[in-house]
Amino acid sequence: MYTSTVTQFKEPPKKRPVNEITVETLSAVDEPAAEQPLIWRNIIGIFLLHAFAIYSLATRYHEAKWQTWIFSPLWGIAAGVGITGGAHRLWAHRSYSAKVPLRILLAYLYCMAGQTHMSKWIRDHRTHHRYSETHADPHNSHRGFFFSHVGWLMMRRHPAVKKYGSKIDMSDVKNDPVIQFFDKTTKPTENSTVAFFTLGEGWHSYHHTFPWDYKAAELGAYGLNPTTAFIDIMSWFGLAYDLKKVNKELVERISRSKGDGTDSYWGNKHSHY
Repeated sequence: MYTSTVTQFKEPPKKRPVNEITVETLSAVDEPAAEQPLIWRNIIGIFLLHAFAIYSLATRYHEAKWQTWIFSPLWGIAAGVGITGGAHRLWAHRSYSAKVPLRILLAYLYCMAGQTHMSKWIRDHRTHHRYSETHADPHNSHRGFFFSHVGWLMMRRHPAVKKYGSKIDMSDVKNDPVIQFFDKTTKPTENSTVAFFTLGEGWHSYHHTFPWDYKAAELGAYGLNPTTAFIDIMSWFGLAYDLKKVNKELVERISRSKGDGTDSYWGNKHSHY
């Protein structure tokens, strides 16, 4: 049986000087508001897609074969893993490594989700983390829940997104043949409901503090984080390896120094290291 290695980190990796990141982030904060014209094609398309899905479910559910009721959820879950375990945790954050067969599988699953080009998704997410909650953040949460989840897809991007997004290092993505083949102090919060519907991607406060943790959450249980279970299974088969995980003492130290003075219910009750 294959035994995978889990890498424990005591401090986050620093690829750039801290003062450089600070200056760029502060500069992004100073970017003024700008006009962002609505993209009516996207607005109409998103509305019709969801309206048709709800209408069909409410009026035609009895016409669906039993195979459809099995196939559709499985398709959604598989496509979701392509986003959460592939585009997000593997490529955007490099929180673990994967061999070519697994990378091909994750890229295929990502394509099933009908998202944008993977390189664009990865760049957007890296920009989101580096310039979080500024006008350079593609889905700036300061502009409200709706904008950060859906509204940002309905309008032209803020000029700062393009300006600062072009500075994001994407050399690793460009050199990956699999991707090239398919052409308190922080606002992010923990949300168990979001985690349920996104296969474990709702633990935003932890993820923004430790973006390189392959679990993307402080809890170790799989109940609200099935993507972690998928990655662990792949590591058991030897397809995923070098799984990066944050040292427990570092999590507690950051929580005491940067948190709001309260303990994490999910972290204390459900995590294991």
